[in-house]
Amino acid sequence: MLHKTRTALAAVLALGALTATACSGGSGTAETESGIPLVNDGALTVCSNVPFVPFEYVGEDGEYTGFDMDLSREIAAGMGLELEVQNASFDGLQSGTVLAANQCDVIAAAMTITPEREKNLAFSDPYYDSLQSLLVSSDSEAKALEDMAGKKIGIQQGTTGETYARDNAPADTEVISYQTDAELFQALQAGNIEGVLQDLPVNLGHTDDDAYTIAATYATGESYGLAAKKDGSEELIKEINTQLAEMRSNGKYQEIYDRYFTE
Repeated sequence: MLHKTRTALAAVLALGALTATACSGGSGTAETESGIPLVNDGALTVCSNVPFVPFEYVGEDGEYTGFDMDLSREIAAGMGLELEVQNASFDGLQSGTVLAANQCDVIAAAMTITPEREKNLAFSDPYYDSLQSLLVSSDSEAKALEDMAGKKIGIQQGTTGETYARDNAPADTEVISYQTDAELFQALQAGNIEGVLQDLPVNLGHTDDDAYTIAATYATGESYGLAAKKDGSEELIKEINTQLAEMRSNGKYQEIYDRYFTE
């Protein structure tokens, strides 16, 4: 189950006050000592989609935190760099638009590696495996996606959860897209939708008060990867993979994992 962090709604409120850790995007003319091009001098600039608890959200101290953020911070430190973060829409991430605009060097956003995305992005080695899941109110009789016939379910636009829902939900299920997890959960709380289909770790974060429950999980073989430009990022991806391997070897990966998840 999830480590008890904080709600996505609180993360949205905190995000509105955050200014210090965000960057404005650079020219892409900086580089590391080994010659790897960077958007901003002395920093690994990461684009993400916040909030998506427990992978990326804003902590009580006003800093970006979460599994992806802590991994990225450790990777940056291993490269001798600071971490800077840009918040962006998920569509801008998966399409690679933010990279083409030199908004960031890397995408860290709980992004599943898919053949379609690999046409536009270069991915690191996988760093996390995830299930899809259906979240409903605890008094719901739904036990599977098939039980959502004639009902409304919410998904985050552009995600693999959207793909799974549209491919597998009953024909008369209304699939409604939202930009963020926070909007999804607010819609569920308001009764505008009757279920949420998205990554299991994120849905688990909405079951803390027992008002909502995981009705079903779906093994889709999804693995997350960090992403960079399709062309010209070979050395950067190689360095990221080196840092990920080192983190697994020295126990740092497990330490960060245990910070947000327990078996």
